[in-house]
Amino acid sequence: MSSARVTDGAGYGGPPRRATRASAYCVEVRAFETLGYDVSDGVATVTLNRPDQLNAFDVVLTRELHGLWRDLRFDDDIRAIVLTGTGDKAFCTGIDRGDVIPQPTGPWMMDDPGLLLGPKTADLWKPVVAAVNGMACGGAFYMLGEVETILAAEHATFFDPHVTYGMTAAFEPALMLPRMPFGEIMRLTLMGNHERMSAQRALQVGLVQEVLPKEQVLERAQQVAREIASSPVLAVQGTVRSIWLARDLPHRHAVEMAKIYIGLGSDMDSIAEGQRRFESGGRVEWRVR
Repeated sequence: MSSARVTDGAGYGGPPRRATRASAYCVEVRAFETLGYDVSDGVATVTLNRPDQLNAFDVVLTRELHGLWRDLRFDDDIRAIVLTGTGDKAFCTGIDRGDVIPQPTGPWMMDDPGLLLGPKTADLWKPVVAAVNGMACGGAFYMLGEVETILAAEHATFFDPHVTYGMTAAFEPALMLPRMPFGEIMRLTLMGNHERMSAQRALQVGLVQEVLPKEQVLERAQQVAREIASSPVLAVQGTVRSIWLARDLPHRHAVEMAKIYIGLGSDMDSIAEGQRRFESGGRVEWRVR
């Protein structure tokens, strides 16, 4: 059991109120059954915490994670987020096969709990860094398909078992296709349980941006999140939103939209903060990746 300093603006704590930079909205303490939650230096670390089920998600985890994503939109103290799983066996192994998901009747409607797992689906545009420490398969892609960057432990693997068990894979590869070459996601999906993509191969094809020893992956993800969080909030979130939009729009439309996002995502406070940093003479101690 972990506690979090959050409250949901619509479903848990009454009608939503617009947060301001001067005051944090999320102040209540709430216990989670399936998540770990910790805050340090403006970064929230969210941990899928069902290790006995290899961090597979059930209805409770889905509800808690979706609610947390929604809550974090209102917490001005949180500027970036790390998403990981408990232990070093699995980040997430998809849906808990023992969980019963009620379905509407007829072929035209479907309730897929996994669709609630992603931060973008919850309208959260704060940057999310994933730390994959073990297996990531099937329904894990609902989450990995909606994060900004992925770091993986050297022993991490990626695969999709749906077709092996007679199920069509559709949601997961659709979410992952923009992150991987067509042939790679097609092979990963069609091979089912016969083949797993290594962390090194995931790095080669662009799914993963960094591979580290398992003892270092979470700490490094938190460092990346802190460095992202050190920049002005409006500029960071405007950049996140604009790049996701650019991925889905035709190129010329994305370039035309850029001027709108610059206008919305830049204000005098952010620009003045950046100017003060420049004039101070202090410079970031950068590194080469």
